[in-house]
Amino acid sequence: MHPIALYTDGAAKGNPGPGGYGVVLVSGPYRKELSGGVSLTTNNRMELLAVIVGLEALKIPGSQVTVYSDSTYVVNAIEKGWLLKWQAKGFKKAKNIDLWLRFLHVWPKYRVNFVWIKGHSGHPENERCDRLATEAAGLPNLPPDSGYTPEQEVFFGN
Repeated sequence: MHPIALYTDGAAKGNPGPGGYGVVLVSGPYRKELSGGVSLTTNNRMELLAVIVGLEALKIPGSQVTVYSDSTYVVNAIEKGWLLKWQAKGFKKAKNIDLWLRFLHVWPKYRVNFVWIKGHSGHPENERCDRLATEAAGLPNLPPDSGYTPEQEVFFGN
């Protein structure tokens, strides 16, 4: 079983505005790209949704997965323990609760670690995810983001 590299990016035109996510999965000789968008959302929601969609696409529980993301929001929430603190407090002051709960459902199925990478720095897979996310955000007739609410527009940490 090959380890899996999961590259992700999210975009929102206007933040809030139309948004999209892009995912590139690489494992040994295999590669898969995923993308999608919604009509009104935030960049942070799309960054997190990209990770969720990537993990949900995996087939073998217990796989070793390295998530590469340029989102400090997502990476820090995991690596600095914010998510577990939010969960312990019943998500009282957390944003994007619907997506974090969805993440918590899929995350334990795999051995996942997160690596922050600088966005727009020429990393081929991150650049590809950025294009996928931006293209998805620009599609016509995007469905609504059922979990978005205006009070989720700003995030200041834990």
